[in-house]
Amino acid sequence: MKPITKTVLGLLAVIVATIIPAGTVLADPAGPTDYRSEIIAVDPSTPEISVVVLGGDSFVELTVDPGSEVVVIGYRGEPYLWFQPDGTVLENTLSPSTYLNVERYGTDFPAFADPDAEPEWRQIGTTGRWAWHDHRAHLMQPMPPFGTQPGDRILESVLPLMVDGNEVDVTVISTWEPEPSPVPVWIGGVLGLLAGLTGALLIKRGRPLATAVFAPAAVGFVAGLWQYGSLPSETGPKLTWWLLPLIGGAAALCSLIPFVRVDHTITAVVTGLAGLLLAGWGWMRRDGLTAAIVPTNAPSWFDRGTTIAVLVAGLLVVLLSAWELISSPRRLKRCERNSVDE
Repeated sequence: MKPITKTVLGLLAVIVATIIPAGTVLADPAGPTDYRSEIIAVDPSTPEISVVVLGGDSFVELTVDPGSEVVVIGYRGEPYLWFQPDGTVLENTLSPSTYLNVERYGTDFPAFADPDAEPEWRQIGTTGRWAWHDHRAHLMQPMPPFGTQPGDRILESVLPLMVDGNEVDVTVISTWEPEPSPVPVWIGGVLGLLAGLTGALLIKRGRPLATAVFAPAAVGFVAGLWQYGSLPSETGPKLTWWLLPLIGGAAALCSLIPFVRVDHTITAVVTGLAGLLLAGWGWMRRDGLTAAIVPTNAPSWFDRGTTIAVLVAGLLVVLLSAWELISSPRRLKRCERNSVDE
């Protein structure tokens, strides 16, 4: 097998391994949303705990001070989570809430899950902190309630806890947020277009198209890694958020290796593959372009602008690579004819 072929096959293997999920995801990862949930009251005031909502309205995160014991009550009044004084976090495998919380909008729970049964606990954490989908903290339907509009409060509910044997009610509200400004998207689109035009200029000057991939791949990697690091591991952040642009940049780099550049067809295919990865990364994040909240600690304008810039640049690289693939044999034949004529 030729080294060039091995390189391409190796890249494809890495991409397949990246896209196919490995292992069981604990929960739906946080996605773009139009709703913001907030904790507005802890009654009675309890300094031993800290409760916040992550990802707009996706996850409730509870942190318990060492030495305190907290039990989160499930939807049917059963013990659901148990935060022990030493920081160990346990989950009741017989609580229906354990299974309902796997998905944002809920799912079926097994017949053996019995809220009246004696709890059976399994350890899920060791730091006194855990985040989970709690359906009392977000709207349980994709569409807003009839008759509401942006700015309206669409939900108010109570999350019951037992803190050191005392009842504590955590009140959470959710608000429908207005649409974000389209300016970052327009600016990102222009920057992506400029990156693609840079690629066309490189081709015209006889330089590798792959060099136009590095900037969008780098900024996509930063945005994806930033988002990945913004959410705790139990919420299921996706490796593809940062790995796809990284592999795209690596593919572009591979196309610049001398023994790969010898074959114009392979060079065009690998560069097109890099563009396809970038375009795919942007397409997977398209919902964040218009949603009010993007689940990341990065500035929302940066995340949205990066998404559209990488998407547009990736698409243009794919098109330019296809053009290279089609036109390279023609250019080669013209060069051969010119050599014969001379």
